[in-house]
Amino acid sequence: MITAIVLIHAAVERIPEVAEAIADIDGVSEVYSVTGDADLVAMVRVREHEALADVIADRLSKVDGVRGTETHIAFRTYSKHDLEAAFALGVEETD
Repeated sequence: MITAIVLIHAAVERIPEVAEAIADIDGVSEVYSVTGDADLVAMVRVREHEALADVIADRLSKVDGVRGTETHIAFRTYSKHDLEAAFALGVEETD
């Protein structure tokens, strides 16, 4: 699975509509309204690199109200939740 974090600059008056439209795109797993330089952050998860262009360049960036994007590709995932689950494999809880 390939994960891309997309920072989105949107027309301020359309942020909720832009977020909903982006969330409806196949390959987009979450969209967050955030503070800082970007207005929205979208998590894109696809199986092949070629699919990133389809999701981000061909669809996400063309949503009405999107003013610009900046994409970051994740190399590795670090998650406390994932680590806890991995270390718990084979461990049975006793009451």
